[in-house]
Amino acid sequence: MFPRSLPENARTHRLLYATSTVVVLLLWLLPLLAVVLTSVRSSEDIGLGNLWGMPTEIAIIENYTNVFTRTPMARYFLNSLLITVPSVVFVLILSTLAGFVLAKYRFPGNMVIFAMFIGGNFLPAQIMMIPVRDFMVMLDLFDTMTALVIFHVAFQTGFATLFMRNFIAALPDELFQAARAEGATPWQVLIHVVVPLVRPALAALAILTFTFVWNDYFWAVVLTLSDTVKPVTAGLATLKGQYVSAWNTISAATVIVAVPPVVMFFLMQRHFVSGLTVGAVKG
Repeated sequence: MFPRSLPENARTHRLLYATSTVVVLLLWLLPLLAVVLTSVRSSEDIGLGNLWGMPTEIAIIENYTNVFTRTPMARYFLNSLLITVPSVVFVLILSTLAGFVLAKYRFPGNMVIFAMFIGGNFLPAQIMMIPVRDFMVMLDLFDTMTALVIFHVAFQTGFATLFMRNFIAALPDELFQAARAEGATPWQVLIHVVVPLVRPALAALAILTFTFVWNDYFWAVVLTLSDTVKPVTAGLATLKGQYVSAWNTISAATVIVAVPPVVMFFLMQRHFVSGLTVGAVKG
């Protein structure tokens, strides 16, 4: 059922495995390499059809400067921050509260509520397009950043609650019994016992949620129209001209858009692996 480790004396198999890994990695990184190379090419280089070779002229400063001087990417970037950061914060708060209750308190309907959180993860987001759009129009929130924040919080809380509930359920019950014996209220138990112990899970969940919300394109197109509220994913699509496109500028903007999730991952990678491996082993 699980892959077996290759023995030390199976040199042919180990060499084949290593070679296959390198080939797959190169194929996976090839589009990214193409984007990075295009982002430093000059317009003349692209016009001559040099799309895969090494750039004959480096225009990195010009291309990356044009992203913010000749396009509204600065506004799109700010919009994404105003959408993503509140979404991540609210998801972490709601999932921690719900996960704590579902993991450590027994009451009628506990498993039913938990099953509803799980079941929501199996619904394709696309089938909710028309109902969600009509709901936002009814609330007079269509074409606002608030609509995107509300949707992402609602859609991500299901998986986040499943994640946090399993992580909190793995904590020893003796810690909670000792806290209650000292007279701690449920709120004090949550703040002083649970939150310090689930920091790895919160870090992993923050990275996953941040990446999904930041990279979302579908709902950015469905729930927004004007450039004043579009996030970077929808904004990138507007940089393509009808007849001529500055692919070097578009590629530079794409690289800039990819930076925040990568930076966040490296800043919190110490907690990421432990949060994923510990948080989903006990149900």
